[in-house]
Amino acid sequence: MAAARPAEVLSTEGGESRRPRWLGWVASARHGDKAAFTSLHDHFCGMVHGIVVSKVPASDAPDLTQDVFVIALQKLTTLEDDAAFGGWLAQVARARIARFLRDRPLHDPLPDEVQLAAPDASGAPDVRKVLVALRALPEAYSETLAMRLIEGMTGPEIAEATGLTPGSVRVNLHRGMQLLKAKLGLPKGGSSDE
Repeated sequence: MAAARPAEVLSTEGGESRRPRWLGWVASARHGDKAAFTSLHDHFCGMVHGIVVSKVPASDAPDLTQDVFVIALQKLTTLEDDAAFGGWLAQVARARIARFLRDRPLHDPLPDEVQLAAPDASGAPDVRKVLVALRALPEAYSETLAMRLIEGMTGPEIAEATGLTPGSVRVNLHRGMQLLKAKLGLPKGGSSDE
């Protein structure tokens, strides 16, 4: 999945007010503009995929990500505030994930002793262990970290896409990374907040 790009902004005279470019796409998409909805998809796909992969197996994430956008297209007329699109879309994603997790057939996970790949001699945890630890974190941390670590989004990109303040994103990344390192048994030093 491609990471979300920084929003291009329009400034009023004096540069006081900043308006994300995608805001116009929401209104246009609501009125049936397919190109505008495609632009929304391209811009917010990384955020949605990050939320999805933070909760479900990676093999199911692409299909669920697309499902989220289909649902969003169908329900876009119910969105009352165009500026809330990012947060609203995140809620659509969470609801779709909850339905997926509730309805999926239960099966036994692979035993830990099954090796999917040759062991890494670097001492770094394997991807499967990182994803398991990431999914065990509180939602605010797991989603934000997935957007940062998996989707490659920057702190400001995450804030712009989700509607969170940049400070909240920094806190979520910092605290989430500390919890993730603890779950993986890694030293707490250093930070990759942004």
